[in-house]
Amino acid sequence: MVPDRGTWQLTAGAAVVGLAFAAAAVTAAGPWDNGQRKAERTHAAALGRAGGADHQGAGQGREAPEAPGPAPAPSAPGVLAAASAPKVPSVAPAALADVLAPLLDDPGLGPLRTASVVDAATGRQLYGRGAGTAMTPASTVKIATAAAVLSATGPAHRIPTRVVAAPDFRSITLVGGGDPTLDTPRMRALADRTAKALRDRGVTTVRLSYDTSLYKGPVIHPIGAGNDNIAPVTPLMINEGRLDDSTEGSARRSPDPAGDAARAFVGLLSERGVNTASGPASGRAPAKGPALAATHSAPVPALVERMLTNSDNDIAEALARQTALATGRPASFAGAEAAVTDRLKRLKLPMTGSRFADGSGLNRADKVSAALLTTLLVRAADPARPELRPVLTGLPVAGFTGTLSGRTAAGSGGLVRAKTGTLRGVDTLAGTALSADGRLLAFAFLAGDTPSASVARPALDRLAAALLP
Repeated sequence: MVPDRGTWQLTAGAAVVGLAFAAAAVTAAGPWDNGQRKAERTHAAALGRAGGADHQGAGQGREAPEAPGPAPAPSAPGVLAAASAPKVPSVAPAALADVLAPLLDDPGLGPLRTASVVDAATGRQLYGRGAGTAMTPASTVKIATAAAVLSATGPAHRIPTRVVAAPDFRSITLVGGGDPTLDTPRMRALADRTAKALRDRGVTTVRLSYDTSLYKGPVIHPIGAGNDNIAPVTPLMINEGRLDDSTEGSARRSPDPAGDAARAFVGLLSERGVNTASGPASGRAPAKGPALAATHSAPVPALVERMLTNSDNDIAEALARQTALATGRPASFAGAEAAVTDRLKRLKLPMTGSRFADGSGLNRADKVSAALLTTLLVRAADPARPELRPVLTGLPVAGFTGTLSGRTAAGSGGLVRAKTGTLRGVDTLAGTALSADGRLLAFAFLAGDTPSASVARPALDRLAAALLP
């Protein structure tokens, strides 16, 4: 049924109600993420609403050796009540088409472009062009990776890095569990615990090996070795194998991040009075060896948010493998693809033509449709699926955070949250926006054979901004 052709403007009275619903949608979507929703908070503050807790601080594991998990976000009952019964009209698809169609025809988007815009509250498609056509998604595939791992592992799961001893405690093994966020402070803490455990047993000299057997298959991503966008994919590394002090974005990477981590651990043990008989060697941990010490990543929801906000490829590949492990599959590119595909099928998504050849979107063999991405975002907004909420709360905020910090168009700052995607000739954007009538809209715009990112990105940003008041 096609509704009456509505206007894209609101009366002043309806705008007030729309703001109330917008505040409700924002609060329901998750906490105020470390100031990420400044513009949205301005709306809510004007209505006397409050709620939320820091969801992006030390829980990322960057500043504390063992940071606590994210706290729940309290919400005022009145705000949630407003969300249950909006009194403003729905967005009119015909009017939305009049706005979006010319923008989608921008030459900067190249000859291949698809789009989907969906009302997140109802799942109703408001606009589509080729919405079911599978396209190369670039990093917007991380939305799928996020949903898969959240549905497979649960919110409390943390990724371990362990030290296991031989029965005589004369040799120890550093065992990688797949945590790319392991950093120097946490490695120091692990060395502290290991040294103490050895001293308590009167041991001051050990042989050290390191175990990377958790992951199977190729270590090098199909994009190729020596790429600044991703390290070799191993279950043991420090700071994602970066050779500088950066924590996000591209950087030169070590060709042997696991060996580097083991050598760093040798040095830390030496500082604590534990000597090694020889340099670290690759090996398997004893099957029944006693555990000496362990360190754990932040919970998976925090890792998902960090991955999405910064478009972190190393975390994405790790989370795809955590999905495989949680579902009894090999932790490899192939095992992760099978696991992610299975988890998304369970969410009853439009999967035609889809492929998840990697978790990061660097592989051009990845294929998803705009409809799949918007359906995923709708699932994440569903109150019945709270485990998927970090898919929304991790999205970069236009003008404020992550890969959207420098991208705003027509007042979109703070009001558009979206995952970006860029490969040569591929530019994509998928996320959420608050419409003129106060509804949360899920959108996905995919473009292929684009002339350059410098012209495609502004065109995508204008499409997202067109969904706003």
